[in-house]
This record gives sequence, C-alpha cells and structure tokens, in this order.
Amino acid sequence: MDTFPTAHPTPTAAPAPPHRRRVATAAALASAVEWYDYFVFGIAAALVLGDLYFPAGSSTAGVLAAFATFAVGFLARPIGGIVAGQLGDKRGRKPMLVLALTLMGLATTAIGLLPTYDTIGVAAPILLVLLRVVQGVAVGAQWGGAMLLATEYAPEGKRGLYGSVVQLGVPIGVVTANTAFLLAGALTTDSAFAAWGWRVPFVVGLFVLVLARYIHTHVEETPEFRAAERALSEQEKSGQNSPLRMILREHLGTVLLAGGSFAVNTAAFYILITGVLDYTTRELGMARGPVLAVSLGVSLTQLALIPLSAALSDRLGRIRIYAFGAAGIALWAVPMFLLIDTGSLLWLAVGSFVAGCFLSIMYGPQAALFAELFTPEMRYTGASLGYQIAAVAGGGLAPFVMVLLLEATGTSLAVSAYIVALAVLALISIKVLAGRAARSR
Repeated sequence: MDTFPTAHPTPTAAPAPPHRRRVATAAALASAVEWYDYFVFGIAAALVLGDLYFPAGSSTAGVLAAFATFAVGFLARPIGGIVAGQLGDKRGRKPMLVLALTLMGLATTAIGLLPTYDTIGVAAPILLVLLRVVQGVAVGAQWGGAMLLATEYAPEGKRGLYGSVVQLGVPIGVVTANTAFLLAGALTTDSAFAAWGWRVPFVVGLFVLVLARYIHTHVEETPEFRAAERALSEQEKSGQNSPLRMILREHLGTVLLAGGSFAVNTAAFYILITGVLDYTTRELGMARGPVLAVSLGVSLTQLALIPLSAALSDRLGRIRIYAFGAAGIALWAVPMFLLIDTGSLLWLAVGSFVAGCFLSIMYGPQAALFAELFTPEMRYTGASLGYQIAAVAGGGLAPFVMVLLLEATGTSLAVSAYIVALAVLALISIKVLAGRAARSR
C-alpha cells in the first residue's frame, strides 16, 4: 500500500547565508535559462516552424505538425526525470543539473542552425524532432536538480520561498523568450524574420554552457544530500539502492497524485502562452506583436505573485494555497475564453492576467510541496516524476488538443471544458494528498 512519507530534513550544519544566496541565485538562473531555451521552441512553433519544416497541406496541418513536435519534447521529459532522478538521488543534485544545462544549450543552438525542409528535405523535420527530444530530456532532468539545490539549502521555515526562486525561472524564461522574438520581429522585415530572424533567439542557447560551467565550479552539493549519502551507502551494501524501485514499489500513488494535481497548471499555462498565440493570430486575425506583448506583461506580474504565494504557503500551508490556485483556474476557464473571443487586445490582456494570477498562486508553493512528498534519498526521482507526468498529461498535449478541439467544435468553450476537467482532477488529487499528509503526522 502506498504511503505518504514524512520528509523531515536530516539535521546538518547550517550553510552560511552568503552561500545560501549564491546557491539560490544559481538555481534560479539555471531554471530561467533552461526554460528560456524550452519556450523559444513553443513560440517558434506557433509562428514559423509549421511553414518551414512541415510545409505540405493546409496552414492548420502545419501548425498541428509543429505543435506535435512541441509535444514530443514533453513526452521525453519523464525520461530525463527518471535518469537524472536515479543518478541525482545516488550521486548528487549538482552533476545532473550541470548535465541538463549542457544538453539544453547544445540542442537549442543546433535548432537555431538547422536547415529547413526546402534545403535538406525530410531530414529537416526528423532532425527537428530529435533535437526537441533532447530538449525534453534536458528540462526533465533540470527541474529536480535546480529545485532541490534551492529547497535543500533553504533555512528553517522558508522552503516555499526558496523553492519559488526556481519557479521564477518559468516567467523569466517566458519574458526573455517573448522579448527575444519581439526584438527579432521589430528589427527585421517579415521575409527576413521567416528566413533567419527567428533563429537568433535559439543561438543565444550557447550562454547556457557558461552557466553550467559556473555551477560545476562554484556550487557545492546540498547538505541534505550529503546527510542522506550515509543511508544510501547502507542501501548499496544491501543491494536495495534504486530510488526508482522504491518509488514504484512504495510511493507510486503519491507520484500519480502529484502529477494529477499539477496537470491543469501546465495545460492552462501552455494554452495561454502558445495555444492562444496561435489562436489569436491565425483565427482571430490579431497582430503578432501586441499578442506577444500581452504574454510578456502577464509573465512580468508572475515575478511578484510566485514568491508571494510561496511565502504565504510557508505560513498558511502548502495545500491550502495550492488548492486555492487550482479552484481559481477552474472558475476562470470559461470567462477567459469569452474575453479572448472578443478579439480585443484589452480583453485578451484581462483574461490572460487573471488566469496568470491563479497559475502563479498554484505554481509558487509547488516546488516545496513536491519536495516534501518524498524523503531525501528518493526525492529527486519522486518529485521529478510527479512534475513530468503532469507536464506530459497537461502541458505537452495542451496546444495540440486546443487546435483539435477548435477544429472539431468551432468554439473555444470546448477548450474551457478541457481546462475545467483537468482542474477537477487537480482538486480531487489535492484532497487525497491532504488526507495522506494528515494521517502521516
């Protein structure tokens, strides 16, 4: 029977505050640059990749093909989570984070240099898919490493706040990715943007390698992992040293509940930053620049709301804040698309802003919540699997499902219903997790 483990940190010597701040900053930067690299693909998929790499058929077919490639990256994320989780729980958080950053930097740069279908034919989409898989593996490995560097260095009573610096990587990544595309579009003509301008945001991925080198040389392993190494050593002697085996045998239910609780957040988020970008520009005829600017503005507000909600979770409890955000997403799903369907930039901004608030409220405490679901010797594996299951079930398929629902029904309310269904699943999962937490005390 699956149980809800009590994940109390093992007492260790407290790191000095300057070192804590350096580690938190490094973890935040690692998350930001990793998500930047990941998001530039989503924006490019909505704007240009369909025509350049999947030119056959209608524009809708090209967008579907590009979004399917976008989803492939999500399908690869659990692979990264499993491999990095196993090694991160046995060999340390830092080495896996450095490896993830290196893979992401190389794959993103390669996409920016990849010839199009017109140049190398069918090899172009094949290579694009393979590079997207590498991106997926990298981001699947990265989140657990960055999150644990931050939370396992956190001072007493501030795990939520420290975990939120990693969560800030998402809006920072969105802001920088959107800014890069806005600048590329503003500084080039439409033909130049389609020919080479869209590539510039990808080539910036080379800077990720510099950060990977810095973390490798300047950041120490977390105190909780060093303390857990003793238990891991005993498990190795007994031949029972597989974190994945422990998770699958004893805590699979907790992993699935964690994934079920978070799928609505990833789905609504990618619908908002990628699906809505395609929908408003292709179906509603809105200009690309102002729509990107709205997405940029929403992400800027999240920079304040994510740490605020995380800090509140340190005082009021993770589950309470987390559930409030999920309920808000469910209630706002229909009004949001009714506002977007007006074709007004103002109402698009209002609908997106309110949705972004609820997403931030839920996202802020999520890192600390997932870390506390598992003990240190299996935390990287368990937390990563829960997160990446949610990413596959929610985020990766969401823009693709959105286009299919719009084509099949002709109404955006079908997309709202999809979000509401995931929100109900989240609230049920949260309630079960809360019950398990209460029984484990």
